[in-house]
Amino acid sequence: MSANLSTNPATNLSTNSKGFSRAGIARLHDVLERHIESKRIPGLVALVSRGGETHVEALGTMRHEGGAPMRRDTIFRMASVSKPVSMAATMVLLDECRMRLDDPVDEWLPELADRKVLKRPDGPLDETVPADRPITVRDLMTCTMGLGMDFELMQSPIRTATFEATDYSIASGPAPHQDEWMRRLGELPLQYQPGARWQYDLASEVTGVLVSRIVGRPFEDFLRERVLDPLGMKDTGFHVPAAKIDRLPVQYGPDPVTGEFHVWDEAEGGRLSRPQEFQGAGGGLVSTVDDYDAYFRMLLGGGVHNGERVLSRAAVELMTTNRLSPELLAGRSAMYRSVAHLVPGMGQHGGWGYGMAVRTFRSDYAPVGQFGWDGGTGTTVYADRENQLTGVLFTQVGLSNQYSPRLIHDFWATLYQSIDD
Repeated sequence: MSANLSTNPATNLSTNSKGFSRAGIARLHDVLERHIESKRIPGLVALVSRGGETHVEALGTMRHEGGAPMRRDTIFRMASVSKPVSMAATMVLLDECRMRLDDPVDEWLPELADRKVLKRPDGPLDETVPADRPITVRDLMTCTMGLGMDFELMQSPIRTATFEATDYSIASGPAPHQDEWMRRLGELPLQYQPGARWQYDLASEVTGVLVSRIVGRPFEDFLRERVLDPLGMKDTGFHVPAAKIDRLPVQYGPDPVTGEFHVWDEAEGGRLSRPQEFQGAGGGLVSTVDDYDAYFRMLLGGGVHNGERVLSRAAVELMTTNRLSPELLAGRSAMYRSVAHLVPGMGQHGGWGYGMAVRTFRSDYAPVGQFGWDGGTGTTVYADRENQLTGVLFTQVGLSNQYSPRLIHDFWATLYQSIDD
């Protein structure tokens, strides 16, 4: 086990600094260390930032059997925490009027033109009706394109077909080029009419292809030029170069019952040790706590980083405020309640902006308006304007059992208690 405690050299922890209380940060360390000592979480890196004060914890090791210690610059697989960062590339195009929210996507994504829609969401794939209208940019950005992960209908024929056509997990092998991926997607009917239902994940991946088609180059190239490089996010991308591979820990997917550590992905020779053919905007990024803190601090700053504007203030407000109607909110909440027995509390925020959750009611320690998201690899990042706070916690343990969700819960509960001003 190792610890790396770091604070901003320009400030000191105090009991009344618009930052964090000394006692609160000590308690946060103790809570995180307790999870490491449980032997259920091999290692973690956490960063909290408020009022010009930054505090970092690096605890545990890169593998569950020991080995190299976690460091502040350890690189983690972001999984769905990719979504908030990837969405910034889309917002750049909106800012530049290269597309508009209510534009049909047919011009750039002809595979999604002239859609058919299932008569019943859980019905046979050949029983369809014409779509009421085209899929729009807004539908993609709000996850209401009519197709995606619906936790209430996981056994439906369309869910099975979508998984077979578009999945690119370790088990299924690498994804194809985005054009082939879109071709496969275009062969499927929609599950719901465009704009009628919030569904998770798939629309975020399609949005990355949309950006690539509009700019005429790979999604990562545009994201790096317009977002990652201006923010100094030098360790963020869709693969880990050989010179940095020693900073990537093994990824575990623990047994749901026994908690036994099963390797999901190695570092050397793993899927992220080489460039990816399909740059998955919804879940493909790797990054560090400092890179993600820079991004979320930019959002808290209204789109400005170190005096330079990355996104317009209006774009940031669109991303970080709820964009769903009451009907769509109700459907989103119902979907996450159906998996609460697997990951209790996850997804229960109420609202959804562009690429991230937005809290519309207070159900725990976090205030209304907090924005961010969680990732299936054991990652969580949120910020809130009320407290001018960012929190980042990364580990290498996936959400296949209760241990990572409990760690994430305890991190946020303890962090908000450390605010004392």
